Amino acid sequence: MLFNSLQYLVFLPTVFLLFWLLPHKFRVPLLLVASYVFYMSWRPVYGLLILGLTAVNFVFVNYMAKSEKHKKGWLIATVAANIITLGIFKYASFALLSVKDFLGLFDINWREPHLHIILPLGISFFVFEFIHYVAEVYKGKPVVKSFQQFALFASFFPTQIAGPIKRYQDFIPQLSIPEIFKWEYVDEGMQLILMGLAKKVLLADNLSLVVQAGFSHPEQFSSLDMWMIVYAFAFQIFFDFSGYTDIARGSAKLFGYKVPINFNLPYLAGSVADFWHRWHISLSTWLRDYLYIPLGGSRCSKWMNYRNLFITMTLGGLWHGAASHFLLWGAYQGVLLILHKEYTNLLEKLNVSKVFLQSKLYHVISVVFTFQLVCFGWVLFRADSEKIAWQIIKKMFQVPNEILHFSTSQLTVLQIRDPIIFPALLLLLPALIISQIVVNWLNDKPIYQSPPWAMQVAVMVLLMCVLTIFSPDSSPRFIYFQF
Repeated sequence: MLFNSLQYLVFLPTVFLLFWLLPHKFRVPLLLVASYVFYMSWRPVYGLLILGLTAVNFVFVNYMAKSEKHKKGWLIATVAANIITLGIFKYASFALLSVKDFLGLFDINWREPHLHIILPLGISFFVFEFIHYVAEVYKGKPVVKSFQQFALFASFFPTQIAGPIKRYQDFIPQLSIPEIFKWEYVDEGMQLILMGLAKKVLLADNLSLVVQAGFSHPEQFSSLDMWMIVYAFAFQIFFDFSGYTDIARGSAKLFGYKVPINFNLPYLAGSVADFWHRWHISLSTWLRDYLYIPLGGSRCSKWMNYRNLFITMTLGGLWHGAASHFLLWGAYQGVLLILHKEYTNLLEKLNVSKVFLQSKLYHVISVVFTFQLVCFGWVLFRADSEKIAWQIIKKMFQVPNEILHFSTSQLTVLQIRDPIIFPALLLLLPALIISQIVVNWLNDKPIYQSPPWAMQVAVMVLLMCVLTIFSPDSSPRFIYFQF
């Protein structure tokens, strides 16, 4: 069941009405049943997977909390159960292919078994939430006593498929508060949902037409074309994923619940480190708290710190997908973070003027340069393989012999209904950046925080009309559903 589907348009209002009509004691069971219906609408059998993992984590962590002598053993057993489950479903086929490729180096022809494993939706996200829970209880935080509440923590349908990754100490207490219906829940929730749909349907899905053509047939485009296509993907993935997050946050808000913010104007970051403080924030903080810091973090020698950064980001890349190009993308991010630290140390050694480093000119230069580095990484992320990524990179760095052009053959490859849509979308990209800055500025203004009721209704109606008129013929599923 997709957020941008007719099914969800019926499902969400139905659950919303039942939730506020029922007494408080029935609300958690209702949301739990609704969450499993939501998940099992794709493949019913995988409802047993999330239920089984939920039961294992609930029971094992309770034993861990009560045990002093075998506390670490329970920690290892619970984390291992989560990682092994994730590994089987997500990485088993990739591991077999890697073994086959390795044996091929020695001219050994090994026919790997075909496992026919279908990756369960959202498994990476709810496994990370389980590991977070285990780690926090091991550190001394209280266990969740209610199995219903714990099960809802993992399966809560707005965040079930692609996050944001919740923290149990933030989410679970909200379930015990007997909330009274407030119209502000509908106001805030619907605004977020409509904004998320607009990002997904109007922007991300239209950009995907250009991106798909470019990444499928890089040989048919010029160097400058490929740069524009890569920029288009940068905005496609941002509007796709932040759109999903907005819908998730808005859906949760309809029930009076808050889930984490996942994006904070990431393409206005002045460094790669700053980018990872703004992009997929719930994953970045998870990697920091449960991988980077346990490895030693920055409280060690410089080279050990660099090792920790590299391992963390490389594994973060592998988390995104069982493929070598995701591994390379993660390694690339790790190298960038290391180079950023080296650059920062060099500036201190050279005693560069702080006035210049804090100036607007330096900030603008840093933002533009960081954006280029991020976009270069997106090639590794989006390409179907490292071979295709290398073809695109070579094409991008060829000296262009002509200005941006749109030949008849290219438009045929693009399969776009209107030939003007490609240049129009590219002209739209700067406007989208500016609009994000304006919205950020408006966040501090009272009229924006609490606009008149009539204005809110008018904007929502207008947005729904625009969504209906300008949506593409088909809407692909959210990019992060595959992770």
